Amino acid sequence: MSALMKSLSLVKKLSAVNPALQAHIVRNLAGWNKDYKPGPYPKTEKEREAAAKKYYLLPEEYKPYADDGLGYGDYPKVGGGLGVEHKDNYYPYDYPEIKRNFNEPISVDHDLYSEDRYSQPDYPRYSKSYYMLCFAGVMGGCLALYYWLEDKKMYRPVAAKQYPADGVKHYTFER
Repeated sequence: MSALMKSLSLVKKLSAVNPALQAHIVRNLAGWNKDYKPGPYPKTEKEREAAAKKYYLLPEEYKPYADDGLGYGDYPKVGGGLGVEHKDNYYPYDYPEIKRNFNEPISVDHDLYSEDRYSQPDYPRYSKSYYMLCFAGVMGGCLALYYWLEDKKMYRPVAAKQYPADGVKHYTFER
């Protein structure tokens, strides 16, 4: 508690010295910036070119999402099919830890395609019919072994209890 009070007194002293610092801190504490919000859906060719310039794309590359009420606005539809791990590891990215360049537009579903999440893989190594055939072969082999070895039961080998002679008492506990 004393550390909190000391921190608050330090903030009070700093804001008294520089009042602009307090406004700067409050402005930076906001987790959302109005600049992150996409603009309205472009209706004219001029708006389309302005939106392409805003996202650092050529006008012929720029394709916005459909205006279906989901709120994507003028955000460009960029290829979101392959995940981040399919990008080149040795390319000199501006942000190599997330394999992204400065001002590179990302997919709307980027949180789905980041490196620690799901990614649509490349083409599979084998066809689906081959995988199904392998599965059926393994399961069929297990079933064949089961029916072939059904009459050969496995158990712990235990012999019948052995006594020195029939009807003779041994190990009596009487005095």
